[in-house]
Amino acid sequence: MNRACQTQVTIIDLPTITQRARKRWVIFAAASVVILALAVPLSAQTFRGNIRGRVTDPNGAVIPEVAVTAKNVGTGIERSTVTDSSGNYTLAELQTGTYVVTAQKPGFAKYQIDNVVVEVTSEKRVDVELSVAGSEAVVLVAPAAQVETTTNTLGGTISTKAVADLPVNGRDFTKFLVLVPGATGDPSGATDSPGSFGLFSANGNRGRANNYLLDGTDMNDGYRNLPAINEAGVFGTPATILPIEAISEVAVLSNFEAEYGRNSGAVVNIVTKSGTNEFHGSVFEFFRNNALDARNFFNPKPDPQTAFRNNQFGGSLGGPIIRKRTFFYFAYEGQRERVGLNSTARVPDPREIAALGGTTNPVIARLLARNPWPAPNRPLPLFDDTGTPNLFVTTRALNDVDSMIGKIDHSFNEQNQLTARYFFGNSNQSFPLAILAGNVLPGYNTVTPTRVNLFSISYLKLFSNTKVNEMRFGYNRFDEGFFPEDQNFDPRTIGLNTGIVGSQDFGLPFIRIRKDPVGSIGLPRSAPPSQCRGRGLIPTGRLSTISRGNSTVTI
Repeated sequence: MNRACQTQVTIIDLPTITQRARKRWVIFAAASVVILALAVPLSAQTFRGNIRGRVTDPNGAVIPEVAVTAKNVGTGIERSTVTDSSGNYTLAELQTGTYVVTAQKPGFAKYQIDNVVVEVTSEKRVDVELSVAGSEAVVLVAPAAQVETTTNTLGGTISTKAVADLPVNGRDFTKFLVLVPGATGDPSGATDSPGSFGLFSANGNRGRANNYLLDGTDMNDGYRNLPAINEAGVFGTPATILPIEAISEVAVLSNFEAEYGRNSGAVVNIVTKSGTNEFHGSVFEFFRNNALDARNFFNPKPDPQTAFRNNQFGGSLGGPIIRKRTFFYFAYEGQRERVGLNSTARVPDPREIAALGGTTNPVIARLLARNPWPAPNRPLPLFDDTGTPNLFVTTRALNDVDSMIGKIDHSFNEQNQLTARYFFGNSNQSFPLAILAGNVLPGYNTVTPTRVNLFSISYLKLFSNTKVNEMRFGYNRFDEGFFPEDQNFDPRTIGLNTGIVGSQDFGLPFIRIRKDPVGSIGLPRSAPPSQCRGRGLIPTGRLSTISRGNSTVTI
């Protein structure tokens, strides 16, 4: 059995440090909290965006003390500020979405610009030119595209419309990641085996050097450094699925600012949808069935057609709990897949065993009594040694997935906002050819149960027009195991001593029949059973990750 666990890196073993060192850590933690509280993080590891600009008069002179307001079209929540002595203003940490920006000051006509789209991690520049009083109010529409003038970050953003409109095989969001400039898919990452190079590469970096965030909070699996959601179980199939219906935007950033840190590759920042003042929802089902498919080239007649049935279904609902104050969003996606893998093999014929006088070894006799392989169904001369198969067999495989995500947004007032989000994913997969290739005979699949829990909560506090602070807490738990399908079979019951010491080693070992590896039975053991244990603290500036068992807490 192999078990994928969160990284257990111990920089300091807390129970063994001295009292003096413990006191230093307490002082360090307290100082960090104070520094964070007094910081001005206009740029941070955020899942929101900013609007900034300058206000001038018709002659180009800057205008201070102008009231600037941004109103979210979907929720009706407003954020206000005033320009400084240089005519500049910043509206930081705005929820992604479409805004109406207005600027007003006595003696000047009102200025309004519609359709200002705030994207994740972006800064939208909205410069304003106020006309003197007596002129008609100015109403403009913001351009759809804008040149980036505030940062040197590379990459791109996959918009809400692109997420909704682009067809994606398996409704897997990771297929989107190669759509931004500088991102390329790695062919060896197509199945995401442990020896592959990750999902994609950004500007030549290692494919496993990317950092995945969900609403600004870490969602990396420390075992492979891949996203805990949509990470492959066996056979390259995602074990859990982030519902496409729940994705608002995906920002893929490279050459990013220092606040992200952690990895040298890209930062993939996924923002989930929030509710609005109107109720919106969806219900869907997608299906594939071999009755509608052509035969595979390697599946000719008269052999039965390979079975393939895949159903993906779910829905979403979002809306207000309290209009203009509290909103919710919920999405669910399930998948039920039943497939068959057709193959041929050369297995021992009972007539061959009888012609040799039957079994004399009692262990082999008890093994054969279990019928470890199907009876041959293709005529072949006895003791044929040409390598011609005498068995056509279909091995069944399955993939059952249930994933759901819920989000609550609450605005206490213009200065205090709270966001909480929880994701739960559960799946059970069973496929052949998984652990070190395994084999294709029925009864020896690799079974992979997976359960993922991700929780985050964010509290945003505006102290003034220039001081903004966010406190964010995240808890991730990724639990995935790899087990043989016959894990309840103890080889010792038939007298086969494989050196096992516990039930975690149960299952028939890999046994090669004749010289035909395809006709083999059992599963190889790739590594001793492992279980992550330990406790560690990794201080990384404003981000600390605490790992215990299979869980990770990010503060």
